[in-house]
Formats: sequence, C-alpha cells, structure tokens
Amino acid sequence: MKHVIIGTAGHVDHGKTVLIKALTGTDTDRLKEEKERGISIELGFAYLRLPSGITAGIIDVPGHERFIKNMLAGVGGIDLVLLVIAADEGVMPQTREHLEIIQLLQVKKGVVVITKKDLVDQEWLELVQEEVQEFLAGTVLEKAPVLPVSAVTGEGLNRLLDVLDQMAGEMGERKYFGPTRMPVDRVFTVTGFGTVATGTLLSGRIQNGDSLQIYPGDKIARVRNIQVHGNKVDEAEAGQRVAVNLSGVETSEMGRGCVLAKPGSLQPSHRIDVKLTFLPSAPKPLKHRARVRAYLGTAEILGRVILLDREELQPGAEAYAQLQLEKPAAASRGDHFVIRSYSPMRTIGGGLIINPAPPKHKRYRDEVIRVLATAEKGSPAEVLEQHMAAKPRIFTKAELVAETGMGEKEIKAALRELIQAHRVIMLTAEEENYYLAERVLSRWEQLISSELAQYHKKFPLRDGFPKEELRSRFFTGLNAKQFQALLNHLAQKNSINVLAHCIAAKGFQPQPAPAQKEKINRLENIFLSQPFQPPNWRDATRQAGLPEEEQEILNYLLARGVLVKVSEGLYFHRQALHEAIKLVKDYIRANGRISLGETRDLLQTSRKYTLPLLEYMDREKITRRVEDMRVAGKSFNEGPEV
Repeated sequence: MKHVIIGTAGHVDHGKTVLIKALTGTDTDRLKEEKERGISIELGFAYLRLPSGITAGIIDVPGHERFIKNMLAGVGGIDLVLLVIAADEGVMPQTREHLEIIQLLQVKKGVVVITKKDLVDQEWLELVQEEVQEFLAGTVLEKAPVLPVSAVTGEGLNRLLDVLDQMAGEMGERKYFGPTRMPVDRVFTVTGFGTVATGTLLSGRIQNGDSLQIYPGDKIARVRNIQVHGNKVDEAEAGQRVAVNLSGVETSEMGRGCVLAKPGSLQPSHRIDVKLTFLPSAPKPLKHRARVRAYLGTAEILGRVILLDREELQPGAEAYAQLQLEKPAAASRGDHFVIRSYSPMRTIGGGLIINPAPPKHKRYRDEVIRVLATAEKGSPAEVLEQHMAAKPRIFTKAELVAETGMGEKEIKAALRELIQAHRVIMLTAEEENYYLAERVLSRWEQLISSELAQYHKKFPLRDGFPKEELRSRFFTGLNAKQFQALLNHLAQKNSINVLAHCIAAKGFQPQPAPAQKEKINRLENIFLSQPFQPPNWRDATRQAGLPEEEQEILNYLLARGVLVKVSEGLYFHRQALHEAIKLVKDYIRANGRISLGETRDLLQTSRKYTLPLLEYMDREKITRRVEDMRVAGKSFNEGPEV
C-alpha cells in the first residue's frame, strides 16, 4: 500500500492550521499556548483520506521565525509540500525562508495554496497569483499547481483534494529495503503504556517485538505497540507517520533529534562530509570554520563548517565541506540537511550528506575532493569500493550498511558486482563472511611479504614470524578470527605458508648460514663425544664458539629434534637418546625390569644423568616405575630404537 506524507510550509498566520482542519477535521494546534496565541509553535499531525482511498499523514509545521527549528524537524521526511500563502498578505519573509528550506531538502512535489481568498477581491487575487508565480520561478516548485482556496467557505477545497490525490497517485513507492530508520520528532508518556515516540519512518519496517537502538547512544528499547494513522497495527512501513510504544526506556533517555533504528545499523559521528549549497540570499560569504546550526533529520546540532578547498564560500556557490559537530549525529548517506547562521538565526544553506562518518580531512588536497566527488556521484559499487579501500580493514556486511548509509540490498548488489570484478575479496571464517578491498589486500600482501623477508633474514633458524606478533604490530584493526581468515586466503594464493603459531614465506625452510653450520657441527660432535654424559648448554656453546646466538641455535636444534630436552637444562643428542632407550629396552626384555643402578652401569654414566633419563622414559611411557624398578610401559614397543 502506498503511503504519503504531506507537510505544510508558509509564513505565520497564513492559515496553515485552519486549512488542515478544514481538510481533515483535526485541529493540529494541541498546546494551550498555541490556542491562546493563534499560531503553531510545535509540530501538529493529522490524517487525510484522499478520494482514491490513499491515506496521507499530514505534518503541520509552525511558520513563525522563532519556530523555524520546529518546522525543520517536520519537513525532512515529507513527500509532498503544501506551501501556504495568504491572499491578503502575499509572499512574506518566512514564506521565502520556508521555500529555501524546501529547495535545500529537494522536496520536488508540491502544491501552492493561496488561502483566505474570501478576504480579497478577484483583482487582488490575480495580482497575488502573479506575484507567487514570479516568486516560484527557478525553484523546485516552479511548475507546482497554484490553487486559491477559502478554508472558511470551503471554496476550492475539493479541487485541492483532487490535485493532492492525483499527485499522490503519481508518486513512486518508498524504498522499503533500506535499514529501519525513524527520526524522532516527539516523545511523551501515556498512562498505562509508558514511553511513546513519534516520527516519519524513512526506510525499512517496524514490527511489534522489534528491538530498536536509540541513536546516538547504545540504549536498546523493545517495541510494545505501534499506531499508524491513529490505528493500532502490527507493522509500520516506510513512508508512514508512526507512533511507537517502547519498553525499556524512559522519556528522559530520548527526545527530538534521536533516531530509532536497527541495532548496529548506524554509526553516529561528530564529522559529516557534505555537498554544501550556500544560498544566494545569504547576507555575506561563509567563512571557513564558521559556527552554524545544523539540522539533520529532526536534530538541531551546533557545529562548524570546514571548507576543504577555500577560505570562504560566496552566496550562491557550492562546495564540498565537512561539518564538525559538537554532538554526534546519526545520519545516512543521501540525507539532506539545512544550516542556519549561529547569530542572528537565519537559513543560509544546506545540501546533501555524502559520508555520514568520515575521517578528518586535510584541506587543499585534490585527492580528498576527488574522493568526495566519487562519493557524491559514483555508482553504489564505486562508492562502496572507495569506502573500503580508504580504510585498511576487513568489513562485515552490517558494518558496511552502518558506515555507508546504503540499504542492505544495495550493499549486497554492490558487493556481488565488486566480487565478480575481483575488486573485493570475500573471506570466510567460522561460517561468517568478511569483505576486503582488493587494493587493501594487495598492500597487505606486499607488507607481509616484506616483513617475512626481513624476519627470515634476521632469524634464519626460526620456522617463521609468530602470528600474534605480526597481528599486534601491523594489523591491530583485525581480530584474531579475521586475521586468520586473511592468512588462510593468502595461503590459498600460495603467497605464504601458515603454520600452527607462525607464518613463513612460500618455500622457506629454516636453514643455518654457512658459519652457523660449522658451529652446529661442532656442537653435535661435543654432545656425541660423551653421549650419556652431555655437557650443559652454556658450556657446550662456549666450546663451540657461540657466545651470542646460543638460544636461536638451541631452539633450532630442539625444533628439528637434533637435541632432545630430557629435563630442565639437560639435553641429549637424539642419537645418544635413542641408543640409551635401545639399551634399556633390551635389558628389560632380557630381565623383565631394570633398576636405577643397573641403568647407570649399563650406560656407564652417573646418577646425575641416569635419573632424569629414566624419568623422561617414564613420561614417554616407554618405561613404568614400580617401586624402585622400571618395567615396560605402554609405549615400550613403539617408536624407533635407533
């Protein structure tokens, strides 16, 4: 079903609220102060069933200059605008400012309604109509119908309803596939129900029982009840005015300017990249770092305009810029925004959000401007690839949705295109998919290759670079699972060898240098010269002339089984160890058992070496201790004996 949001705009006291009441029967002035003063201060809401049966939500926005910020909170999600101009006053200051806001927010569908036609004669009405046509020239409403009406007599109202019905019927359906997102414009408490938030659902759906995150922030609330057009429903769709009853949150924990969205789907940021249009009516140039009031969705946030390629922006000009906000904003790519001067307050510009969560940019950099131009005008695949290539990270699909502001279907289609073109790589770890830009992968592959080459040169006897050390030094943005997925991919490409705890260059084998080989041979001869009374390691290395590299060579010999650690500080050459085991086994086969003393005499060594050697055989289950004797163990008949 099609859903349409109609918003009013226009100068104070030009009859917007009276017109809405005449069309819908609802008085949108709900506050006592509004009744007393006869003007709208806050947003008002009503529902209108058009002749074709389409139901439209109507947002009645205040026109007084002091309440422009409230107007901005309501106009952001509308499909069609009613620009109201009173016949007895014509175009007024807030009429102009409201049209500028409509222009900046690119609300391209609308009807211009000349109200209070019963207060003027025909000649005056025609003059006002001419003035209005001149006023609209060159704007988004240049071709909009201009309809005189009287809310008091009802004249022209049926014609207005027919035009609204026709325009609503011609409008395309809202995109439902985007992530659920509803900027909040009102929060209140209903006795017996609790907290209620209202807003226009910009994309996605909300269902009873859904969990929604309150942005900016990490508070999660659950949807208890939903109302659309004043009726209780189980589900709300994009394009509808929605009231959501929430549990798990107090009214003090949220307010206008918050956004209700799927948990993890948005990335609030103090910086936003924008294409900024500075209004021709602005009284003076906009200077770099000018303080402004930024209006994004229903939020009003103070901030500064960072001009990236100039010191000031002339009225009527456009430029890429970065908004540096004093509070984080939860925006999405493609949203429109408005800025007003800090003091005195007046609308001076606005435009399009290009990147809702960018890094800080350096000014006067051509590459920065090129990146922003691609982000503004590029295809979804181009924008996504640029986003991924700019950040040396591995992404989940949910992270890409949150960071780019694209819908999930749009992201999936762009990823499919990029993967087929070999510009993005999909990695899989523990049944979870990750995505990596080919450009980033290429840089990482070169980095790892370079680091491995240096590591192998420095430590030629080690198996490879320890995984966790490599990750902590160069890949801090990746968790262990993502890093392992990266290494597995590179191994599949035959770029590296992945071992249990380290990685090595393809084809690398630990190999001592010629000088080391000579010293290793000396070491082996030293250990074999007294096979069952080996020297301690420090004495052996001193004899072999290895004062500095002793630990590296020890690790190498142990890793390759040339030396075997029998006990702390005691190492046997493997030939000597195998010979000792063979002698003990032969003795047990012949005699059924062997004692410590018999082993000592058999090997012609001392107790200092015999006891650790028998304990080693016990641990390996070659022998088993029974009181003071050793008998055959479970592994007695296994393994080599020479």
